[in-house]
Amino acid sequence: MNSPHRPAAARRGRDRGAVVITPAPGAARAGTPAPRTAVVGGGIAGLAAATGLAERGVRVTLYERDPQLGGRLAGWPTGLGDGSTPTMSRGFHAFFRQYYNLRGLLRRVDGGLGMLRGMPDYPLVHRDGLRDSFRHVPRTPPWNAVAFTALSRSFRPRDLLQMSPRSALPLFDVRVPDVYEQLDGVSAMDYLDSIRFPASARHLAFEVFSRSFFADPRELSAAELVLMFHIYFLGSSEGLLFDVPNEPYPQALWDPLAHYLKGHGAELRTATPVTSVRPRPDGGFTVHSGTRAAEDVDAVVLALDTGGLRAVVGRSPDLGDGPWRGRVDRLRTAPPFLVSRLWLDRPVRADRPGFLGTGGFGSLDNISVLELWEGEAARWAAAHGGSVVELHAYAVTDTDREAAQEHLVEQLHQVYPETRDAKIVDIRHEWRDDCPLFPVGRWTDRPTVRTPHPHLTVAGDLVRPDLPVALMERAATTGFQAANVLLETWGVRGQTLWSVPTAGRSAPLRALARFADRPTAPRS
Repeated sequence: MNSPHRPAAARRGRDRGAVVITPAPGAARAGTPAPRTAVVGGGIAGLAAATGLAERGVRVTLYERDPQLGGRLAGWPTGLGDGSTPTMSRGFHAFFRQYYNLRGLLRRVDGGLGMLRGMPDYPLVHRDGLRDSFRHVPRTPPWNAVAFTALSRSFRPRDLLQMSPRSALPLFDVRVPDVYEQLDGVSAMDYLDSIRFPASARHLAFEVFSRSFFADPRELSAAELVLMFHIYFLGSSEGLLFDVPNEPYPQALWDPLAHYLKGHGAELRTATPVTSVRPRPDGGFTVHSGTRAAEDVDAVVLALDTGGLRAVVGRSPDLGDGPWRGRVDRLRTAPPFLVSRLWLDRPVRADRPGFLGTGGFGSLDNISVLELWEGEAARWAAAHGGSVVELHAYAVTDTDREAAQEHLVEQLHQVYPETRDAKIVDIRHEWRDDCPLFPVGRWTDRPTVRTPHPHLTVAGDLVRPDLPVALMERAATTGFQAANVLLETWGVRGQTLWSVPTAGRSAPLRALARFADRPTAPRS
């Protein structure tokens, strides 16, 4: 296992422009008696916070309401009609190479990241026949954008001539928080309209990013969309190809990390929901759970999803001040999403990719063929001569869930016609609506890692970032930041972090973007 004091440079990827964020100086470990900290939430953010604290000698108790760790990347056994018991989850997630801090967390249990395998392509297909791929696109900006435009059938010469270069300039000089101050008041859809981005390319490029937030681009802040474009394309030379776990999430990720945390003295209490957190006069807190006696601690990390954070704060009337509580109460979740997993009695066509992004097929956003990259699914497919196929539908507006499930499977048949004749050995549908919504004009209203209490921090992908991070990497980064804030108050050195470049890659384009008048797109 890796030492927590391993040199930070070892955690960087191939991008020599990646930025290191060094913590405040301090002792290597907490003094005696070591402070006690409750981490509420066992997803990526909570696990990162618990790791950052436990490695420095802090006594950590992690509370997770579900029986398993992982949060939105949890997994659990499900019994199929054929008698097998595979692992079900909330679906596929891409571990991009830009996720420096998430990958650093996983390196605690395998320094070579042997639990991940690379996907050979990130193909996109639209119903009208257009296809794009990132397989042969160079990774270094700006050549990646030039090559993608040249290779893509979605960009026609006349479309490029009609685009507005001035409106597109913010894409080349993304800074946090500047990008929010500039574009948070504009929807992603309106911003794309202001650029006059080709409709066909919009479906296959930008909407893939916007729907990664489980939101309709008409409701999503343009600042989040532009930040995503910086992280994955114009701001980083890690590329758009990604890795995936080679076994289900519990076996590949969370069981080994739980073992690592226990080895550092952390106590992991799954199936233990926290009901409230009460400040104590001495500056500490009392944590109340529904299944155990209340526990006094010196500090708390709230690493919960939107609904969980609102619920705990709502039941903790003395926590924080009025403005902070109001910001938490105003948090909202994105529309529901659906993950459908099918176990089929025959294989899909041999040339199908492991992952396919889709556009124009109704609610269908992507298709995964799990046996091409996950060991458990491969073993099931080999034993039954079939396939394990997963479908995602984000921001579902259909209120008839049964009809939505049937429609999603029908869309699979349209994209992969060979599945129409396959018998469904079994099927599982997972409906969730707990992802954070980043609506237009609400960036300043989102909570930060720091709170009115010096020993209370918040972590998760709902947190307002001070770095260009998103999705799983935002969760991991804010988890480590939450730990670092607490460690600093105790005079202990925290975790070194990494980020993609915090400004555009091209000095001339940055200068041009600063010189030009900022575009004024229509307001939502």
